[in-house]
Amino acid sequence: MNVQSLTSQTFLPQTEGRLEWWRGAVLYQVYPRSYADANDDGVGDLAGITARLEHIASLGVDGIWLSPFFTSPMKDFGYDVSDYLDVDPIFGTLADFDALVARAHELGLKIIIDQVYSHTSDEHPWFIESRSNRTNPKADWYVWADARPEGSPPSNWQSVFGGPAWTWDARRHQYYMHNFLKEQPQLNVRNPEVQAALIAAMRFWLDRGVDGFRLDAINFAIHDPALTDNPPVETNGKRTRSFDFQQHIHNQSQPEIPHFLARLRSLCDDYGRETGVERFLVAEVGGERANEEMKQYTAGTSLLHSAYGFLYLYADALTTELVDRGPAMWPGEDGEGWPSWTFSNHDAPRAVSRWAEGRDEKAMAAMCMLLLVSLRGNVFVYQGEELGLPQAHVPYERLVDPEAIANWPETLGRDGARTPMPWHAGQANAGFSTVEPWLPVDPRHIPMAADAQEADATSMLHVTRRLIALRRAWPMLKTGAMRLLPSPSGLLVFQRGQDDEADAMLCAFNLSHQAVEWSVPEGWRVVEAVNLPDNDATLPPLAGLLMARAG
Repeated sequence: MNVQSLTSQTFLPQTEGRLEWWRGAVLYQVYPRSYADANDDGVGDLAGITARLEHIASLGVDGIWLSPFFTSPMKDFGYDVSDYLDVDPIFGTLADFDALVARAHELGLKIIIDQVYSHTSDEHPWFIESRSNRTNPKADWYVWADARPEGSPPSNWQSVFGGPAWTWDARRHQYYMHNFLKEQPQLNVRNPEVQAALIAAMRFWLDRGVDGFRLDAINFAIHDPALTDNPPVETNGKRTRSFDFQQHIHNQSQPEIPHFLARLRSLCDDYGRETGVERFLVAEVGGERANEEMKQYTAGTSLLHSAYGFLYLYADALTTELVDRGPAMWPGEDGEGWPSWTFSNHDAPRAVSRWAEGRDEKAMAAMCMLLLVSLRGNVFVYQGEELGLPQAHVPYERLVDPEAIANWPETLGRDGARTPMPWHAGQANAGFSTVEPWLPVDPRHIPMAADAQEADATSMLHVTRRLIALRRAWPMLKTGAMRLLPSPSGLLVFQRGQDDEADAMLCAFNLSHQAVEWSVPEGWRVVEAVNLPDNDATLPPLAGLLMARAG
């Protein structure tokens, strides 16, 4: 097949589209603990990220999503915040953050930061005061409840990390709620004072120049005040946690959540009007009603800009049926929100390892990247995806993820997706740090280091740059309609744009383990392909190609 390359590998700072810059954007997720260690203590930091910003900019992405770097006792590695308004010393200082934002903006990169508004650390001063007695000014800032007459927890709610979602506290002679670890007490976001404090935290970071926020586990933010028991799940599917036995109706997903989101959007819109550049809000939404809630939280123009769920993140296989669920859920109706997609992140095993099924992992990585940049919506690229990294092996004695330790070996845990980025193949710890890092570097990652791939024109790193540039060169890939077309078994074919649009595009991927007979339809020409030899009638396994109208 004759492939005409219409993309460039040269990074150009983004200057176009100041309004709605986020629509169709490619955002690169950085997990700070594992990205780059500037002070050689074995843990990544903000200065290390700043030193590597040119690598991120070279990919051609629009911005960066930074996982938490706030003050924290690190029981859940930053998602247990003890101070919303400061940087944890392990990551640096506020001055380091300001320097990171300034340099990112110089390179044309937007900065999106995590905000955790459903819970805090039990070491947050708010919780320390709240648990001191039942009459203090913050007594109602968290979810407290009396025991049942026999002393058991006030409801049957279960924690995501296992066991009851309630812990007894002798100071107040009450239980406090926690949807996650017991060290992550649930905020009472129904309380107007709590909402005001969280809005003040968002304002603090807006004043420091951030361009948007990713809202962690936002559908957990508000609970049923009646503490109604959750009903059981009527299924015989595999259950590895007590959390899996319930329908999560009353401990989360309450109808008041959109009202809180509207307040956050209003604040961001105020900053956008002042500067002429929109501030972006995207939510993480998981659970059995994620599709419904993502649509609810993004409907109209007064709530969130976008949301993403777990459609791809925990999928064991990449299939046509899986991909078809995206456009079916987000058909582009009037008043509908805007989707975001990610194949891998810090909470899920890397997609290359989940989906390769014995096939070539480099070929799988390239096909997945082409598919990702071809989807309608925003896309998130997780650090290391540009290198094609597989899920790392972390031996039991080196595990630090509390869920992985508690459920080993039944769940893979999250550590294998969080190991250090490999920068230099010939240096200790792949150039991440000179001392032993907080998680080990997988030996398989060392020859895949960024410097080795930089020197290889055929590497996944160069493929990633080419494919992200492709998305920028063809706007239909960002915002055009998407519909799947009939195709042979194992082949995924979809069109971006309508039949009557001259810039419509056609995408085809062989997701199967066998070659499939298929050729470019009349009226189309190939503009990009991966894993495709010069054969006009057959697509080998993991081949992917993108076509534009001929002429």
